[in-house]
Amino acid sequence: MAAPNPRILPYGTVAIAAAAAEIARGGIVGIATETVYGLAADATDAQAVARIYAAKGRPSFNPLIVHVADLAAAESIALFDDDARALAAAFWPGALTLVLPLSPGAPIAALVVAGLSTVAIRVPAHRAMQALLAATGKPLAAPSANASGGISPTCAEHVAASLGAAVPIIVDDGATQRGLESTIVAGRTILRPGPITADLLAQFIPGVRASHGDGAITAPGQLASHYAPAKPLRLDAIDARPDEWLIGFGAIGGDDTLSATGDPIEAAANLFAALHRADASPRGSIAVAPIPDTGIGTAINDRLKRAAH
Repeated sequence: MAAPNPRILPYGTVAIAAAAAEIARGGIVGIATETVYGLAADATDAQAVARIYAAKGRPSFNPLIVHVADLAAAESIALFDDDARALAAAFWPGALTLVLPLSPGAPIAALVVAGLSTVAIRVPAHRAMQALLAATGKPLAAPSANASGGISPTCAEHVAASLGAAVPIIVDDGATQRGLESTIVAGRTILRPGPITADLLAQFIPGVRASHGDGAITAPGQLASHYAPAKPLRLDAIDARPDEWLIGFGAIGGDDTLSATGDPIEAAANLFAALHRADASPRGSIAVAPIPDTGIGTAINDRLKRAAH
């Protein structure tokens, strides 16, 4: 039975032991990663994975990312080609998810991959998620720890506010470093832009390109409407209209700012927290200043466009 409210435990041996025990019982836990907070469950346990979908209200056709401790663990689940190995060597552990063919006989619950023949897999860099992987000895399915379609969580309080009693334990290790979900790559196609930019990827595999999409959901983060606040969101705003909360960037000030100095990396780290504050403000709608569409700015704009959809 779920607790009346989540237990928010500071990162450490006690928190990881409690979270691992909950995972072993087939439960779900909120856990810090370097990207956003994840909602983790044993990826080999179909009932546990179903609890993720139920807690988030997530469509069952939207697959989950499997987190593993290292490349060897990933190779026991997915089939790697030369491109995938090059990217894994360059960016794992880190904010890169690879979509690869599922190995025959891999013990991943079918619900994780939403009936597809591929699996989205990542080796995280964050100490909390790595500690939980070590303590459970299981691959962990872990989408963002928030209600489906809502603003992604970048601190433990965001998780508690979004999911409440649906998540019994949250391992709190402070604000996330990256602040954006991982880059997702299938073959030489970027399915979701993220902290690992196209320019970085191109240094290791030639011909990498952005996906133009055909409407099919083949990886997380592809829904047209996603990462959305409850309030209407206007993009590329240079000033605030009446009853708008303006999130600035660079020279454009506002009620809040992603980066007063115009630093896109700082803006990425601050994006979801700023959207949470805007959604909680007394204003009726939200506006966001223009963000240059280069480097990690491409990922920021991807999230903003989906949030405004």
